[in-house]
Amino acid sequence: MSASLRPALLAEGLGTALLLAVVIGSGVMAERLAGGNAAVALLANTAATVGGLFVLIEIFGPVSGAHFNPAVSLALALRGDLPRVHLVPYVAVQLVGAVLGAWLAHAMFGLPLLQWATRVRGDPGQWLAEVVASLGLMLVVLRPPAGRAAGVVAAYIGAAYWFTASTSFANPAATVGRMISDSFAGIAPASVPGFVAAQLVGALLALPLHRALGAVPASQP
Repeated sequence: MSASLRPALLAEGLGTALLLAVVIGSGVMAERLAGGNAAVALLANTAATVGGLFVLIEIFGPVSGAHFNPAVSLALALRGDLPRVHLVPYVAVQLVGAVLGAWLAHAMFGLPLLQWATRVRGDPGQWLAEVVASLGLMLVVLRPPAGRAAGVVAAYIGAAYWFTASTSFANPAATVGRMISDSFAGIAPASVPGFVAAQLVGALLALPLHRALGAVPASQP
């Protein structure tokens, strides 16, 4: 491993771990405080995720690009924006980070570290939602106004929590991390393959759509 790659991999692993800790931890807290009101719990989970994601992209973006997402890394590698030899290490640390982030959330809330989610999310509508969520996320990643990537990505994910039937996982690493957490944010293992396949399809569909839209206009002063 080259010395120049190590900081990027550390940023991807640590950033993904913290993202999962935010998503799962805020889900646990929201469920405990919402008194059974799922809408309130989802709203709290959304707000924490938007804020956490914005900060993580701002901090780690200059180091690694702040992908935190194998689907994003794959699409960027296919475009040539990420060296293809870096793809496997990026995905590996993202997956490890997601697992560690789930365990960190469990530890903070006094939950068993090792568990499997039981929340089934497996109908075709949710698969379509993951295609839509991932396609939109990839377009936001590829076409943000200059200097505003963190804000537009976080805002899109916050909106997609609510307009998609799946609550917008849009991330294979996050899906794996949420698979091992039997909490508000969890997803049953049997539902994971369909979600991951839909996420990859959505991210890859965004590439020709991005090309068809043409160059990203320069920001106006």
